[in-house]
Amino acid sequence: MSVSCRQCSKPRHDLTINAGCVSCRAATVEAVRCTRDTATAHETLTGIEHREAGTMLTIDAQVHAYERNHPGRPWAAVLHGPAEVTGDQLVAAMDAVGVDGAILVSVWTMYRYDASYALAVHAAHPGRFGLVKPVDPSDPAVVDTIDAWAATPGRVAIRIMMGPDVSTDAADPGINRVLAAAARHDLPVNLLCRGRLEQVGLMAARNPSTRLVIDHLGLNQPFEPPVPAEPFADLPQLLKLAAHDNVVVKITGACTLSHQPFPYSDLWQPLGRIFDAFGFDRCMWGTDWTRAVALLTYEQGVEAFRVTDRLSDGERAALMGGTVQKVYRWSPAKA
Repeated sequence: MSVSCRQCSKPRHDLTINAGCVSCRAATVEAVRCTRDTATAHETLTGIEHREAGTMLTIDAQVHAYERNHPGRPWAAVLHGPAEVTGDQLVAAMDAVGVDGAILVSVWTMYRYDASYALAVHAAHPGRFGLVKPVDPSDPAVVDTIDAWAATPGRVAIRIMMGPDVSTDAADPGINRVLAAAARHDLPVNLLCRGRLEQVGLMAARNPSTRLVIDHLGLNQPFEPPVPAEPFADLPQLLKLAAHDNVVVKITGACTLSHQPFPYSDLWQPLGRIFDAFGFDRCMWGTDWTRAVALLTYEQGVEAFRVTDRLSDGERAALMGGTVQKVYRWSPAKA
């Protein structure tokens, strides 16, 4: 059963739901309502309606912002995506679909360990972003860097990019210095760790007081089509990490793993296994915007989790904002 939008007349479950429908809903908070099933006729609210009612905040667990390449803040490399995604553009995209705030992860590809642009965006848009800075485990001064970051307004976490330059040894002194310093400041450590999930399990066991956050389901995600034939091939390795209470999973960029068009119905079986293993108190939705621009729009990355009937209201509220607030100890400021 579905109910049509009062503004654009499209049914809520129409796969071609358009920007006008989202725009009219955002502008007027007119009801685009749907029933979870015909047996109970239980009506759910959209994210915007929950926000207006004061019962839910929608928080994107990972976004990026960057300027065009220029001599004052030169890029180290080129990230797949637009020539720029400024803070103003990012906030406009969030406002258009009713996203209250986001975790802004300083872009490692362009800026490496320099988080100055993320800090500038945070200052320009007070209350909209919590900040994450990449750190270098091989840097002898990394503990001093973490100490300074812990004193920075708006900071919520640090990040390790577990690429070829980072040791594959869970006992590596540099990695464990980072994890110990983060625990001392109660800072979660985000991990880009595709192909390294077994190592993460050992790191979690060695550092039970450090909150480890798995970026992008710990899976390899495409920057452009085609989607890999078996995008969830490594899912069993991720599920093993649920045994560690200090491990949290970001369900970020998940829509890029779907072989189906919006609303990506084939995702819910593998995502359901993750939710069952970790619980919604250890899962956080997000878009990884703008890495996914060649595969979907920002609106689609948000709406796919709003229109699905595979989540209860409480599960959706936790996944799309509640758990982010608890893990990062941060909430966006309400207008």
